[in-house]
Amino acid sequence: MKAALQNYQARMQRVLDHVDQHLDDDLDLETMSRVAAFSKFHFHRQFMATFGVSVHRYVQLARLKRASHRLASKDAPSVTEIALEAGYDAPDAFARAFRRRFGQSPSSFRRSPDWAPWLAAFGPLNNARSKLMQIIYEPGDVTIRDVPPTQVAIMEHRGDRATLPATIERFIAWRKAAGLSPETSPTFNIFRSERIPENPADYSMDICVGTDQPIAPNDQRMKAGVIPGGRCAVLRVVHETHNLEPAALYLYRDWLPASGEEARDFPVYCRRHFSFFRDGPAHEVVVELFLPLK
Repeated sequence: MKAALQNYQARMQRVLDHVDQHLDDDLDLETMSRVAAFSKFHFHRQFMATFGVSVHRYVQLARLKRASHRLASKDAPSVTEIALEAGYDAPDAFARAFRRRFGQSPSSFRRSPDWAPWLAAFGPLNNARSKLMQIIYEPGDVTIRDVPPTQVAIMEHRGDRATLPATIERFIAWRKAAGLSPETSPTFNIFRSERIPENPADYSMDICVGTDQPIAPNDQRMKAGVIPGGRCAVLRVVHETHNLEPAALYLYRDWLPASGEEARDFPVYCRRHFSFFRDGPAHEVVVELFLPLK
C-alpha cells in the first residue's frame, strides 16, 4: 500500500516538474496525462483530487507567476512579449487575466507592484506544491545558536486568524512609510498562541521589523520592543513557509525531549529571509524557526 502511494505521488510530482520546465510548450491535458502515465479520461479529476486545483488553473498560475517576475525585472521585455510567453495571443487578453488575478494591470504592476494581492493569488499554487512534500526533519537539521538581542518595531495581531492578512497589509504599509525595506531590516514573527486555538479569538502573533528607530508616542499601530538574546535551537524551513506548525511540532515533540535542553520563557519565533527581484519578493522565502533555550 505504501509503495503504491509513493509511486502515485511520484507520477504526480513528474507533472509538476514538467510544468516548471516546459512553460513555453503545449501543456494540454493529453500531454500532462502522458507525463503522469495516467488515462487522459481520468487525469483531470485525479489532479484536482490530489492538488485541489485544476490542471488548467495550475498551468495558468505558473505562467502568470513567471510573467510577473519578468514584468518586475530590471531588463524586462515589452508587455506584448511577456503576454506571448505566458500563452496569450494578445496583450489585451493577458492584461484582463493579470488584472483579474492581481488587481493591477501589467503596466501598473511594472511601475509599482502591489505585493499583498500578488502573494495571495498564488495560495492555490503554493498549496498544490506542498501536497506532495512530506518534510522529515532530523536532529542534524537543528543548530544551537547564541542570538544577540534585537530591537524591533511590533505590530500585534490579536484575534481570529482569518483577519491576519489585513494586519499583514497594515504592517507592510507601515514599514514602507518608515523606509524599512525587508532587504535591510529583518522580518520576525513571534507566535504567542497555537496556530489554530480552540477559540479562534485567542490567536495571538506579533509581526516585527528589526529597527532601533523611535516609534512615535501617538502611533496606534506599532510599539517598540526587543527580541531577547540567548541560546536558541534553530531549524531552517525552505518548503511550506506559510505553515510552520510541522517544524515547530518536530522541535517540541522530537528534538527537545531528546536534546536534554529546556525551553526558555519566551515564545517560539521565526525570521523570514526574502529573495528579491527589484523591490518585491521572489519565488522563494526561507524561514529560520527559533526555539529559545535556557
